[in-house]
Amino acid sequence: MKENSYDEKTAMYIARVNRLPKNALKAPIIIALAFGYFIALYDVIDVGLALPYITLSGVSLTSSQASFIASMGLFGYIPGAIFLSILADKIGRKPGLMITASITAIGSLGNAFSINYLMLVVFRFITGMGIGGDLILVIVYLVEMVPTKGRGHYVNIVYIVGWAGLGLGPLIASEIVLLIPATGWRIVFAIGGVLAVMVVVIRETAPETVRFLGVKKRYDELEKVVSEMERTAMKKAHITSLPEPVPDKFTYSERKNPLSVFKDKKYRKRIIAVFITIFFFYWGEYPYLALMTTYTKSVLLYTPAQENTVILYFGLAGIATFLGAIGIRLVLEKIHRGKLVTFSNGVGMLLGIVIVVYGAVTRNLLIMFVGMLLTNFIGVGWSNQLNYLNGSENVPSDARATAFSLQDGLGHLGAGISLLLLFPLIAVVGGYVGWIIYQVPMVIAAIALIFILPNTLNKNLENINEASAAEE
Repeated sequence: MKENSYDEKTAMYIARVNRLPKNALKAPIIIALAFGYFIALYDVIDVGLALPYITLSGVSLTSSQASFIASMGLFGYIPGAIFLSILADKIGRKPGLMITASITAIGSLGNAFSINYLMLVVFRFITGMGIGGDLILVIVYLVEMVPTKGRGHYVNIVYIVGWAGLGLGPLIASEIVLLIPATGWRIVFAIGGVLAVMVVVIRETAPETVRFLGVKKRYDELEKVVSEMERTAMKKAHITSLPEPVPDKFTYSERKNPLSVFKDKKYRKRIIAVFITIFFFYWGEYPYLALMTTYTKSVLLYTPAQENTVILYFGLAGIATFLGAIGIRLVLEKIHRGKLVTFSNGVGMLLGIVIVVYGAVTRNLLIMFVGMLLTNFIGVGWSNQLNYLNGSENVPSDARATAFSLQDGLGHLGAGISLLLLFPLIAVVGGYVGWIIYQVPMVIAAIALIFILPNTLNKNLENINEASAAEE
């Protein structure tokens, strides 16, 4: 690792971006980034809706096969997130995003045309690889391209569109599988594949991020990108001039190997804390998203009529996730991220799922629906984006994608393992206790963030990271 003064040219370009009054990314690029999230979240929830209806050679999946297929998609997240993000730290955010969307398209279309169990397992893994990389790089791209003030709100725009994948997506998918029980699941997967192809085409028009170009000292490209951003921002704000840029001063560490960020105690502590929070959030969230309908059908033995009602409510509750992504804007840039995660995990996930499972066990589907609304609005709708902001804001620019990918990629082990262990645990301790046990660790982990992470609200990324690291 080579220590040197941050070059004045890059500092000035970043200052020029930070003074912009409006988001300077063009609408098609925002849409292409956001639809990466739409596809990812659409895929997560719709797997849970499709699994009870998948038949291969006329035979339905067993509960263990359904759990394994759901887990394979999540296990694919890990190599996808890590290897594709390390690649993006080396070759750029834009080519990384092109690759992730292409892999997602291949996997989703492969799911739709699978003719046997092995094919479905393989293509679920491939889909997971693409999605795992995309979830990381979309946020990395955004935080490296938007002004400091209100950074969370800019990221939130992508989540609002992305959470539509958990809102409108399940509603559409539930109707498809109910109307076409035999082959509707194939259509559900095919929709994700077609959307991913469209995303690849649109992302070709996106520029490279300002901070990646700065790390690589590609000044000619920096000038073109920042000048275009300035023109776009002034046009959106209906102004003809901008205030003078005020560059920050800080020490910059240029790492040939982004993994060397773990040698720094400051970053290592932050990365581990966020990783633990993400691990246990996925541990509790994914079983709810992917296996709740399987739980009511295969474990509680709901009648077909009851199961259809559960699927309908589950799809409708997905809209609350979309609304929750909008609602968090009221507090996102006012309260420390760690405090918000604690509230979201405790009230949204823990309390919400307590109500969901109580309704499920007592077969009071209206109570179950109320719990779903609370879980989706605050738990699912808030916690994911807060975790991703924490992962992307608290690491240096030259290792941002790599560090974040390890947090989120390895964090998905929590989801994959928990999907395999939930039903065996329920068989021992019962459904009510089993589901609740799954939520408690995420609340404890979130509380620790309040004391470990700095307050990042309205602070320049370099001042959060490189400057503070230099001081310590």
